[in-house]
Amino acid sequence: MGVTWLKPVDVGRDAQSAYGEFLRDLEARLADPGTDRFVLAREVLAEAMYGRPYAALLADAPLAALNLDARNVTFEAEYYMATDTELFGRVKPLLWLWKNLDLTPVGQNPVLGIPVRRVLAERIFRRVGRNFKCWQNVEFSVGYNMEVGDDVVVHRHVLLDDIGGIELHDNASISDYVNVYSHTHSVLDGPDVTLRRTVIGRGARITYHSTVLAGSVVSDDAMLATHALLRSDIPPHGIAMGVPARTTRFKVREPQELRVDSRSFVRAPDRKANPEFPEPTPNQTRVASEEEGAGRRVVTGER
Repeated sequence: MGVTWLKPVDVGRDAQSAYGEFLRDLEARLADPGTDRFVLAREVLAEAMYGRPYAALLADAPLAALNLDARNVTFEAEYYMATDTELFGRVKPLLWLWKNLDLTPVGQNPVLGIPVRRVLAERIFRRVGRNFKCWQNVEFSVGYNMEVGDDVVVHRHVLLDDIGGIELHDNASISDYVNVYSHTHSVLDGPDVTLRRTVIGRGARITYHSTVLAGSVVSDDAMLATHALLRSDIPPHGIAMGVPARTTRFKVREPQELRVDSRSFVRAPDRKANPEFPEPTPNQTRVASEEEGAGRRVVTGER
């Protein structure tokens, strides 16, 4: 293991004891097959947001209380045909708990917020490895199509559109304000949606404010530069930058074993999300002429 640039930070013993008790209770309740996750989520949110039991909040402020119960709210994903209703129903209350805890001091405090998200990720994601570190205000489309390896870090205000599947391999790092997508729309017919699994390899870094489009494969040890837009792949150790992103440099590395190599990676087949458009979407664009690209007026036909 390399030497981390982070240092340990401690909080008061009384606070750490209370946090530990809360986490143990949350884990125990989630592990109990008899637990109603909707009830659990609304109870935790009532205490964290309003400092009182849900029943008392319901009596005093019903509008506030009712919106803490995930059965009374909808997510964008619930309106999409591609969302598995049964799978989403299982994770919905936990996603609602995650999202709203992030708006409270509990979620904004890394000492408690990061361990809470780790506990929830184990019950939401398809797979999550050890030492997952997720900072506040991260959004998922459905959550259940996330596959996360060991020692992965996701920073603040990230969108992980996992409806078509996202893989974050060991030691991957996703920086603040990154968007990673796994679905794409036809340019002619918006309802024609294609799901494409997006893969971020081992030790890869997706840096600040960049965007990864659906179906991209970022190889092991590769990097996407700040504000770049990736619509294809990055080879191992490559650094891609620009809009659209192109690999312009490579890290100087000794030979390494590769697990995710975009040049040979076996991709999951595309899936169509709308039964009205079951066939692969054909090419629907053409290259602009020099005049069109410059924004000049183009006259067609006769006057």
